[in-house]
Amino acid sequence: MPEVLSRRALNRATLGRQLLLARAELSALEAVRHLYGMQAQAPNPPYVGLWARLAGFAHDDLARLINERLVVRLALMRSTIHLVTADDCLALRPLLGPLLARGLRGMHSRGLAGVDLDELTAAGRELVEERPLTFRELGAVLRERWPDSPADALAAGVRNTLALVQVPPRGIWGVGGQATHTTAEAWLGRSQEERPSAEEAIRRYLAAYGPATVMDVQQWSGMTRLGEIVRGMGLRTFATEDGAELFDLPEAPRPGPETPAPVRYLSEFDNMLLSFAPRTRTRITEEEYRGRIFTINGIIKATVLVDGFVRGMWKVTGKRGEAILEVELFAPVSAGERADLEVEGARLLDFVAPEASSRDIRFREA
Repeated sequence: MPEVLSRRALNRATLGRQLLLARAELSALEAVRHLYGMQAQAPNPPYVGLWARLAGFAHDDLARLINERLVVRLALMRSTIHLVTADDCLALRPLLGPLLARGLRGMHSRGLAGVDLDELTAAGRELVEERPLTFRELGAVLRERWPDSPADALAAGVRNTLALVQVPPRGIWGVGGQATHTTAEAWLGRSQEERPSAEEAIRRYLAAYGPATVMDVQQWSGMTRLGEIVRGMGLRTFATEDGAELFDLPEAPRPGPETPAPVRYLSEFDNMLLSFAPRTRTRITEEEYRGRIFTINGIIKATVLVDGFVRGMWKVTGKRGEAILEVELFAPVSAGERADLEVEGARLLDFVAPEASSRDIRFREA
């Protein structure tokens, strides 16, 4: 019989993999590689995500990597924008290509009816490699050739068949502007891997999120039918308290359930909240809280971890020169936990609002 991991044991193992039991002495590049994809629909969440995980992290540590083309932002897992290293971009995109291509059969199948996707892909590549374009610009030019198709469907066709990266200044802290795109090959000067490995992707996922079920791996990646691959990899097996089969790397660390977990402020869209199937996602948050965190318009709110579990949400508001950290707690916390939230909250304000002359923290409890 496999060893049973309690909910707290699973929580501590995952927090350790996610660099949330103690701030890691890693470079930003090393952390992005280890985390194997930071969800990045908005420009700023990866900065907050790295700040929560790394000792001494500064905004320019990530901005420099983006400008130097060592990390990129593009559609990957679950067809959503992720921040990954250049190497992982070139390995993951061909692995996930079929998933992204299948996405066109849904929302845009009617708009792309009669369009030869190979011709569309070739035309799109030529346009974005000539100069980076927004999707609006790309769709408008493509519609000159395919006037019977909507511009947004044409742009989506190129997005889902090519590895399109968002180029700076998009993704740089404090810099606005629309997302413009070119191909990963043109931006990085290298080709995608010819034989991407699902097994390697699964190992990397487990190193950053494990232990995990097959359904967890599929939830994270968007890929399906991975059971046979996972079970053929010689991984160590465990079980959850309700009998779900867990897989893990044999030598991966699994801290004990009583390992202290410091309070942490996680960013919007933090991948840790998105990378587990319903049966095991309670390792991080109670099901009753999900409706408050995951909004109907696709926003995943910034959350607060207390004793390793989601216990609230946060946001920073205020007028020019003022920064107010508003913390909404879902359940009561102890006096010591409240004090820790205040200390960590002050550090958060130092990071997200360094120019503010007036700062305050306000708690609202359930």
